[in-house]
Amino acid sequence: MQHKANPRRAYGTGSVYTRGSKWYGRWYTPHGRRLTRVLGPIRPPGARDGLTRPQAERELRHRIEAETITPTAVARLTVRGAGERLIAHLTGMGRKRSTLEGYESYLRVHLAPYFGERALDSIQRSDVEAFIADRRRGGQSVKSTLNYVGLLHGIYEHAIERGWTSGNPCKFRKPRATDTDPDIRFLDEAELDALLAAVPDDDLGRVERVMYLCAAMTGMRQGELLALRWQDVDWPARRIRVRRNLVRGEYGTPKSKRSSRSVPLADVLGGALDRHHQATAYNADADLVFAHPHTGKPIDRSRLLKRFKAALRAAGVRDLRFHDLRHTFGTRMAAAGVPMRTLQEWLGHRDFKTTLIYADYLPGEREADLVDLAFARPAPNPAPKLSETQSN
Repeated sequence: MQHKANPRRAYGTGSVYTRGSKWYGRWYTPHGRRLTRVLGPIRPPGARDGLTRPQAERELRHRIEAETITPTAVARLTVRGAGERLIAHLTGMGRKRSTLEGYESYLRVHLAPYFGERALDSIQRSDVEAFIADRRRGGQSVKSTLNYVGLLHGIYEHAIERGWTSGNPCKFRKPRATDTDPDIRFLDEAELDALLAAVPDDDLGRVERVMYLCAAMTGMRQGELLALRWQDVDWPARRIRVRRNLVRGEYGTPKSKRSSRSVPLADVLGGALDRHHQATAYNADADLVFAHPHTGKPIDRSRLLKRFKAALRAAGVRDLRFHDLRHTFGTRMAAAGVPMRTLQEWLGHRDFKTTLIYADYLPGEREADLVDLAFARPAPNPAPKLSETQSN
């Protein structure tokens, strides 16, 4: 239905209206800025999900309280306070739990202690530059430091949108993250075989062995493996469909939109999964493929990591991360000649530049021969024989 504009209401009041299948709320801030927010879906007659009008009005009250503050409070609003409001807003917008926990950590550990209780308007570009220098002196990497400043930038943009401040001191050229390790760590064929052979032959180890093989032969992330269900294994199509992720005990969608994908199911892995399917007590469609053998629930990440490291030591393999099994897949596929765009789809990389880290492992077609040809020199003329000289 079309919404008819209402006369401007005073601060602290607002209105709800419908558009399509959703409730919307509209109100004015103390600075006269009009805000419009989605409150939630409309509850159809007889349905259990969605909001009724009274519920939508209550949600509007909560939004007004959470997103608007009085002019007096604006003058006292700190980085901590504005950051907490931004995180509350992102929570309501459905941002992933893992992302929110990262932001909460950045705010609590880095931003709030450094900037203290200073008001937003009192912080200048020089203060942000000093913060960057302080984090670097403290041993933080450029990438981590830029993550903290990125959150601070988001805090200011959120505050500007709501009329809490007028400028963003984070808008300047920042240092580039050039301190990352360019080398990719991965397992060669002998190391992978040694790792699989070193996994303990106990109930949990029999699950872990197939998981390690699956990680190395599909490039799936650890959270994707832990959330994988038997219904996601498409035996006839020889594909594994990546549809879920498990982060900090909570199921959700994969890391990005491109991360929802399917990857090829090779015969070796298919056979290992088939044997595991027959051996496990948790083999219904909705059961986890790599469930804990005694509970059917996800394996504890910390325990999984400890046992993975122990298996590496037992195998005599250098120390690696679980994520390096994913790199093992990437480098092997690149070396086999898989096009980079195809590999991007299989790995679920949002940015093609991320996939290009494997480009060095692409097979070269006569590349070394071409270099030899480019630097080839004609053979020197042979010296005349002594007999020929004498005869002349």
